[in-house]
Amino acid sequence: MKVKWTMLGMVVFFLLSVVMTCCFIWQYRMPKMKKEMDVKEATTEEMCPHFPEPVPLKHPITSLRAALEKIDALLRSSVDTTKLPAISAIVVLNDSILWNGNFGKKNISDPSSPAPDEYTMYRIASVSKIFPTLMLYKLWEDGLVESLDDPLEKYMDNFAIKNPLGENSGTASSSVRTLGNRSPGLTLRRMASQLSGLPRRLRSTNLLWSGNTKAALKLLQDDVLVADPGTRCHYSNVAFSLLANILAQKVTGSDFESWVSDNILERLSMDDTGFNLTPNVQRRMAVGVYSNGQPAPLYNLGWYRPAGQMFSTAADMAKLMMTLLGGYGGTLLHQDTLNTMLTPVFRCHSNYFSNATGTPWEINEQFNYDVVRKDGDLDGYAATLSLVPRLKLGLVILMAGVRPADQDLVSQAYSYLIPAVESAFRDAQRTLRPPPNPAPYVGFFTYRNITFYEIKVDSDRVLIMQQFGPHVDTAVPAKYRTIQLDYLQDRVFRVVFQSPYPCKLKVNSASVSLEAQDRQLFNFYPFNKKGLFQLSTAVTVTEGDFQFSLESVKALGALMTGDDSSAEQALRLIEAKTAALCSHPALPEDFKPLCLRKDAGASLARLVFMATRYDSCEICEYPACTGC
Repeated sequence: MKVKWTMLGMVVFFLLSVVMTCCFIWQYRMPKMKKEMDVKEATTEEMCPHFPEPVPLKHPITSLRAALEKIDALLRSSVDTTKLPAISAIVVLNDSILWNGNFGKKNISDPSSPAPDEYTMYRIASVSKIFPTLMLYKLWEDGLVESLDDPLEKYMDNFAIKNPLGENSGTASSSVRTLGNRSPGLTLRRMASQLSGLPRRLRSTNLLWSGNTKAALKLLQDDVLVADPGTRCHYSNVAFSLLANILAQKVTGSDFESWVSDNILERLSMDDTGFNLTPNVQRRMAVGVYSNGQPAPLYNLGWYRPAGQMFSTAADMAKLMMTLLGGYGGTLLHQDTLNTMLTPVFRCHSNYFSNATGTPWEINEQFNYDVVRKDGDLDGYAATLSLVPRLKLGLVILMAGVRPADQDLVSQAYSYLIPAVESAFRDAQRTLRPPPNPAPYVGFFTYRNITFYEIKVDSDRVLIMQQFGPHVDTAVPAKYRTIQLDYLQDRVFRVVFQSPYPCKLKVNSASVSLEAQDRQLFNFYPFNKKGLFQLSTAVTVTEGDFQFSLESVKALGALMTGDDSSAEQALRLIEAKTAALCSHPALPEDFKPLCLRKDAGASLARLVFMATRYDSCEICEYPACTGC
């Protein structure tokens, strides 16, 4: 019995020892495992570019097709025979139509009614506000409006409204003009971006009010700004109607609707877009309905027409979207102007229905992209025109009926579209342009005799720049030491890295941003017959009463060999060689008058010293040098 207890104790002791040993090993390994995990996390690189460049795509693309099928199913399932009987939608990408869909019936009350198509007309309600904004930007681009930030009073000197919230407004009942230092200006840009502070509607009026701009200004004199201009997002139909009518009357000398028809609709061939609900237009329209299924009347807005009167088709809205994205022939506004128009202006407070406002946009973010949109709702109709400028992507949805309250069709559609389009652009092969004649660029180049490059031509005649030589940093992976050059125009190229690439590249102790360098411009400067870089013919170096071009000074320096002696000894040596230097056949002609002077040696020594001891950039910092 005693032996059995002894054996049992030994077994227990052995098991206890194994458990303690395992615990010790586990405890010992934990820090190392944690370090290994940290290293793995640290080595997970963030890849770039964050936003791919929109390029021409070769269709079909499986991911895009799947996204569009989901959008088709989304809109098809949103049709409701009572409150949303008709939907038309179009997606544009770059400068072409990617997809269009039409669902339901044009007239739900007619059993024989056909489905709508891309030429079916709908009221677009507040999407109409895009047109006063286009008018503002066109007049600004043409120089007829001096600044987008001109105060309204510049064009309407009898404008006044109470502003109790302004800095120097006095009492709440005092009438404060919005020009000068008395308050932040009520500017044209703020009027077009829901930052005017003007009320939503004129006091005691509705959308059918038939007054004119003079009567509107009189009503405003006894009204109050809802917010100090430029400080808060506040939706205002008054701002857009006032902006459109004043620009038309005071700047163009015409009426707003005629100007839009002549300068926008006609130029973009938007033949099925307009203001007047003629009998022919009404026959072509999808029949709008209220939520109970009752048909909505087609009435004309009064003074508020610029803010919401217009009708259009999905096909015409596609032309407008492509124009705003810089396509469709670029017939309306320059790209810089479009970029300004599509840029967010102000971040709104949390209770506003969008994150930011623009001219005239409501702007929200999806997948880190700004989605720029304009919504419109008017009895029996709803419409949205939306853009993702970074992807050159646009979507318009026109509805006869009530916009669904339980989901945002536009945001849901973009949840399918944006990842698919982004993926398609990332996977697309970039087409690089070769120079007309690559011969002048092929060869070996150096930067300050430290970094060396060879430029070659690949099989597609595109230039490739590759680093070589004794100072190649092996810490930089080989694929990032080879750079492609995309030809843009004479001697100007764009640097192109093979995507994807690390956003930041560790080189020894430094960190280099490859994304900042990708797509940078690369300029080849011309060389003269002697192989000298002609920095600028306007750069001159002054020596006493003489002035010499930078090219001549560099040529003078090229006649002298480098010397390792001190600066003082070098100057004396060059002075001693003055006669030989002045008689040298390669001496530039503009130094001959200097050679006739007694102190020519000292002057030449200073010039040679400058040319041989400094590179071109450092010479430009020399006090005697001008024109750099």
